[in-house]
Amino acid sequence: MRDLTKGFPAKLIFLFTIPLLVGNIFQQFYNMVDMIIVGQTLGKEALAAVGSTGSITFLIIGFAQGLSTGLSIITAQRFGAKDYRRVRRSFAVSVVISLIVTVILTVASLLLIDPLLHVMQTPSDIYDQAKEFITIILGGMFASMAFNLLSNMIRALGDSRTPLFFLIFAVIINVVFDLLFIINFQMGVAGAAWATIIAQLASSVMCYLYILKKIPLLQLKKRDFYVRKSEYKLHFNAGLPMAFQTSIIAIGAVILQAALNSLGTDVVAAQAAASRIDQFATQPMNSFGLAMATFTGQNFGAKQYRRILTGVKQCLIMSISFSLVAGFVVITFGQNFVSLFVNPSETHVFHLAQLYFTVNGSLYWVLAILFILRYTLQGLGQAKVPTIAGMMELIMRSFAAIFLTQLFSYAGAVWASPLAWAGSVAVLLYSYLKAIKVLRKLAETHETELTE
Repeated sequence: MRDLTKGFPAKLIFLFTIPLLVGNIFQQFYNMVDMIIVGQTLGKEALAAVGSTGSITFLIIGFAQGLSTGLSIITAQRFGAKDYRRVRRSFAVSVVISLIVTVILTVASLLLIDPLLHVMQTPSDIYDQAKEFITIILGGMFASMAFNLLSNMIRALGDSRTPLFFLIFAVIINVVFDLLFIINFQMGVAGAAWATIIAQLASSVMCYLYILKKIPLLQLKKRDFYVRKSEYKLHFNAGLPMAFQTSIIAIGAVILQAALNSLGTDVVAAQAAASRIDQFATQPMNSFGLAMATFTGQNFGAKQYRRILTGVKQCLIMSISFSLVAGFVVITFGQNFVSLFVNPSETHVFHLAQLYFTVNGSLYWVLAILFILRYTLQGLGQAKVPTIAGMMELIMRSFAAIFLTQLFSYAGAVWASPLAWAGSVAVLLYSYLKAIKVLRKLAETHETELTE
């Protein structure tokens, strides 16, 4: 466990971010392994089938992941305030809420698979494979939810390294079972889906065992579950807006994917490959944002208000610097990575992917600002503002999908994310400027109380 309320903010944030970054990269890696093995062994159509379901996964499982992140912020605030009894209660409430939401989402999503695939205009030549893959992924949602909840709780206490080791363990398992199921057992895209579920389940068990042996603060007793209704209300108010925010953004991704599906298999394959590489490149910015959520939550609980403002400034400098480097690398070398997924003979797919890299990579710095502001506001408990920002992302992404794609084909679609980032930042920046004033007033009040 690490106390982020003491020491030089930039150093603490950077050191906390490194394991998050490595962990996020490994998480993306074991997702990408499916794509690489599927693309290289099963062909372009199978790659497109798996890629076309990404937005559905983001929509449904993203809701569960956003929920667990929001719940963990309450835990981080209480840990920063050194209110350890209420830390356990927060964890207990989070477990109950997560179980309920997982059951509801699993049942609902399995019933809606066909309507979703039809609405997204999934090409007929990849429909069966897409349905097979997404059915298994959604059926195993409990594994993803368990890992996200447990790892977020461990991070809320300042430990970002331990979940990293479990992710590395999951990557190894995923690669082994991918090769076993797809190549040896010839299970097709279903093998990739089962490998992912098994890897997530294994990492969840590792987190659980670690908590049992190493973190007494999160070892729950029966009495920890007897809490007032106000506790559930507090946690729902923190978790649901973040969950809906993720899903709102994902709805935009679903609309965009539907537009892409109508443009043919080459476009779907190019988007699938380029977006995977894009997710790798943006992990430094995402990781800095996640670090700021914990940093802000702990310091807000400890009433270190000025320290939060200092941390935001220093983190913005670091994150924007990383974004410029990432953008350069993606624009310059992106096509080399596409060859991991697609046979070099598919020249049209490579051309489309380069267009994606050029537009998105040049604007990563906007995304860097978005992540820092979003997670800082969430760490302050302002969950509704990021949700509004998510709605702006939905509007901008939908505009690109509905209008720009019709006018400019794939060239219009690649502007969906940059437009969404810009719209979201406009909302977040306005709210953060207001938050600065509130934090300064709180700091003055707290300092006056200490001197009296």
